[in-house]
Amino acid sequence: MRLPVARQPAPFRHAPAFSLWLAAALALLPAGAARAVEGGAPITPFGVNDFGAGILPPPSDLPAIGLRATSYHANQLRDDQGRRSPVGADLTVNSVGVALIKMTRTTLWGANYGYGAVLPVLDMKLALTIPTPAGPLRQAGERRAQGDLQLIPVALQWTAPGLFQYAALLVQAPTGAYDPARLVNPGTNHWSIVPGYAFTHIGAGGFEVSSSMQLNINSRNRDNGYRSGAEWQQEFAVGRHVGDYTVGLGGYFYRQVGDDRLHGSGIGNRAGVSALGPSLSFFRPGSGLPNIWLHAYKEFNASNRSQGTQIAVRAAFVL
Repeated sequence: MRLPVARQPAPFRHAPAFSLWLAAALALLPAGAARAVEGGAPITPFGVNDFGAGILPPPSDLPAIGLRATSYHANQLRDDQGRRSPVGADLTVNSVGVALIKMTRTTLWGANYGYGAVLPVLDMKLALTIPTPAGPLRQAGERRAQGDLQLIPVALQWTAPGLFQYAALLVQAPTGAYDPARLVNPGTNHWSIVPGYAFTHIGAGGFEVSSSMQLNINSRNRDNGYRSGAEWQQEFAVGRHVGDYTVGLGGYFYRQVGDDRLHGSGIGNRAGVSALGPSLSFFRPGSGLPNIWLHAYKEFNASNRSQGTQIAVRAAFVL
């Protein structure tokens, strides 16, 4: 999603390996939250991974499928010092995404190789109230359309007792709806290369720690000469397995680690935000029910972007 107002806007035996693999079907699904960098919006979504973040599906003849629905709302913008901006904002982004993850029996460096793709659809509404000497200036826009397609040509899964790890390369293509004249856009209008790593550790007492990390390397927006700086995204969840459920706390940490550039010149505009909130997952092996995740995050310490709340529900199935 693009916002064109730059800078404003149980013991381990009770949670066996197969009880968490479905998390991977949603590992890279869009979060649908307002983004940072160019236009105040993150290039790739965050608030995606929580429990089971490091677990990909097992090798199979058919891919796993994941569905995700997210609602994000913010009524404030933060400036580069983290202070509330005088520009009033009312932003709502609802998104639905589908992911396909296919793991093979091919091994590389001791890991199973897989690949996948993610396609989101976003419904966005933004209203701005900008103070001027002549009185408040109001702008509004809305758009419902396909977002950028994410391709995962490489995903490598390593598995050991109590520890699951994967490394992946994601390529985000500028296939989403984009019009430079619009106030909001589902597409970014540029390519992104995203290397990432994730892990899940489940102790003998059923305590889980999961985290995913990635670096977004962005190309230039060919319509306006703007190139967003590199971004670091880290998501996490800590909690305990209790029967079919995992209960705990999740969140994310986002920081732009490179300056934005306009026609080749650095202009700063680094953005950041953190979020925290309750997280819950459910899986009952052999029941035929999907694995389900639910979380609610509240953002804080935002700079150069919106600050709001996110609610997300995910489900994963085997075809």
